[in-house]
Amino acid sequence: MSAEIRRYRDGAGYDHPWLDWEPDPSRTALAWPGNARLAVMILLHVEHYDLDPPAGRFADPRFGGALGSYRPDYNNYTRRLYGARVGIWRILDMLRRRRLHATVAIGAEAAERYGAIVERARADGHGFVAHGTDATAMISSRMDEAGERAFITDATDRIASVVGRRPRGWAGQDYGESERTPGLLAGAGFDHVIDWPNDDRPLLMNTEPRLVSIPPQSEWDDAELFAVRKVDAWRYPGIIADAAECLIGEGVRLLTLAVRPWIFGQPHRARHLDRALAHLTELEGVWNATSDQIADVMLESPII
Repeated sequence: MSAEIRRYRDGAGYDHPWLDWEPDPSRTALAWPGNARLAVMILLHVEHYDLDPPAGRFADPRFGGALGSYRPDYNNYTRRLYGARVGIWRILDMLRRRRLHATVAIGAEAAERYGAIVERARADGHGFVAHGTDATAMISSRMDEAGERAFITDATDRIASVVGRRPRGWAGQDYGESERTPGLLAGAGFDHVIDWPNDDRPLLMNTEPRLVSIPPQSEWDDAELFAVRKVDAWRYPGIIADAAECLIGEGVRLLTLAVRPWIFGQPHRARHLDRALAHLTELEGVWNATSDQIADVMLESPII
């Protein structure tokens, strides 16, 4: 741990330098386009799971399951592959019917392997953010600075070559970061990151240049709800409705829906996602936005 990072651990508020400590009532107002009360960002994760990852990789242990320590890991590999083969198309069709735009968080391996998904997402007007390399490679403090920088560069270059442009945003695999990640992302040319679930609105981070933190709100992340907490899928529309109505009532806020094709693309869950999306489209004052659009609001009129 660097001395610069360490000195924040004993002070009031956050124990890191990347965000200023500002309790909610003290903050200035945030304005969405069209006087919307709620920005809704659908974060669609498109991932490839390495069947036999090399030694030294770090993956989120929550999703390994009983067979996660075995290699090759056909159990988790085929679950993710279902998402790319079947589940993603259900979700993309659903978004098209609802005339909703998502932000596609795509890993380098997925981008290179699943060209048809990239083409469909691009044709439907969805945005793209970089999502590392694959589902078995999560950034953590086990990496040294040079290794993390090289990882970010490699993933970004590979994704850009397939998508056709350099992504402006980064969504870490399973929200993984080290103590250095925001500074490295800003230095690599990103202008927003979707890893910090510590707010109901975007924040400007203390990086150079400034990086917008767009909260992923992990409380209703589909992996957290269904793979970890084992919540019944039928409860999802009510959970999202409760969250949206609370946030609209409080003021100008953000609702991020993290959606994974291997989870929500399953036939017994898909209709519950559709019901939640239908309710959001019926609410007054909702702005469906991509992460690029949200970052533009923050960077063009910085208010935090």
